[in-house]
Amino acid sequence: MTPFRIGHGYDVHCLIDGRPLILGGVNIPFEQGLLGHSDADVLTHAIMDALLGAAALRDIGHHFPDSDEAYAGADSLKLAERVAALLQQHGYAIVNVDATLIAQRPKIAPYIEQMRQNLAQALAIEVGQINIKATTEEHLGFTGEGLGMAAHAVCLIEKC
Repeated sequence: MTPFRIGHGYDVHCLIDGRPLILGGVNIPFEQGLLGHSDADVLTHAIMDALLGAAALRDIGHHFPDSDEAYAGADSLKLAERVAALLQQHGYAIVNVDATLIAQRPKIAPYIEQMRQNLAQALAIEVGQINIKATTEEHLGFTGEGLGMAAHAVCLIEKC
């Protein structure tokens, strides 16, 4: 078995009225939030899927199904803590995470450092092991039209 493994995660949620916008565990002031069974933190979900995929431990839908009321409104950072513990139980350590949030608005840059801190704490890694970027899609597609947000994440883990 090779000591290093790479994972990729992707998640998408639509924007709706009446919900808070939570990204990387940060409650961002905005007129809409993301629709989902949990807090719909699209960024954290993509990161969790990347980590689970790298370890060949399926995906977040398997571990935290939206059919289970125990996860209704769940704090995604708490779920990320469980993913990190699961990786550790299987003998893996997180080397690094790189994630990209795709959203036309609001501007995400002012919140990135807090997102990095939140996610690093939840994953029990150093802030320097996680990078978060944000981009728009120049008004193209569902994210560019402001109908939703998406996130991609890649990670490297190693066998301990």
